[in-house]
Amino acid sequence: MAMTAEQATWFSEIFGRLVANVDQVLVGKTFVIRLGFTALISEGHLLLEDFPGTGKTSFARAMAQSVEGSSSRIQFTPDLLPGDITGVSIFDQRSAGFEFHHGPIFATIVLADEINRASPKTQAALLEVMEEGRVTVDGVSHPVGAPFMVIATQNPIEQAGTYRLPEAQLDRFIMKTSIGYPDHGSTLRILEGAETRAHDTVVPPIVTADTIVEMARLARTVHVDPTLNDYIARLVEATRSATEVRLGASVRGALALLRASKTLAAASGRHYVVPDDVKALVEPVLAHRLVIDAEAEFDGVTASSIMSQILLETPPPSERQGA
Repeated sequence: MAMTAEQATWFSEIFGRLVANVDQVLVGKTFVIRLGFTALISEGHLLLEDFPGTGKTSFARAMAQSVEGSSSRIQFTPDLLPGDITGVSIFDQRSAGFEFHHGPIFATIVLADEINRASPKTQAALLEVMEEGRVTVDGVSHPVGAPFMVIATQNPIEQAGTYRLPEAQLDRFIMKTSIGYPDHGSTLRILEGAETRAHDTVVPPIVTADTIVEMARLARTVHVDPTLNDYIARLVEATRSATEVRLGASVRGALALLRASKTLAAASGRHYVVPDDVKALVEPVLAHRLVIDAEAEFDGVTASSIMSQILLETPPPSERQGA
């Protein structure tokens, strides 16, 4: 059953309250916050490539507090083992059996800090949970629950001793973005509240975790005109034919763009998707999935510039959209 206009209005109102709530902590970063909740409600995961001290941990904690969920932070280091993330089975002498001890992955919002500092084996363990939504230890599955989102971070500097995420693993993230430094006005607001440490800031819950699950269900019912499906397909195909690109976006990328566009439409109070929803999400959803030709990369070509050019060269549907 398709989403109704009344449901879209309700969805938009809740979404706006969630964004405003987190904006108390992540000052002046409304667009990034909207992307974060879009990823959460689209049942995806977020990759942040950013400098230290930009508020990544506070962002994850505030999102979890807003939905009455739990949050955990995993600091990725070269000696981190898969069991340190997922949990392990430990023998209990009293019961004469193995008991599973949950790892930090069992939370509503999980911050995987500097994911590229851990070994590929540990990275794979995290990405498996992201994809499957459960941990399997000794043949027993343990669901992580819903909603569930991983916010992974990468440091764009100090690449020594890191393990770059393979393209197949980057494809698992529905979006990639950065928080960036605040502008002058936002910095002043942060300094005015400097007597309160960031870790002590607690935002009030706006909705329950069950409400987020319901919003995710509703987002899937947003109407998408066939011409918009064609538009998304043409955008994805254009990434594969671009001369500077060695590997374009996959079908998973097209599906991610569709899911995120539905959520953004509902967040805007509409029960149908328009081309502007797709355009707003093309770069964060598709850019990190591209593998740029080495020579083009040496010449300064970036995935963002390629996506901007593709948007200019790919005309959107001209017909009026609606349900």
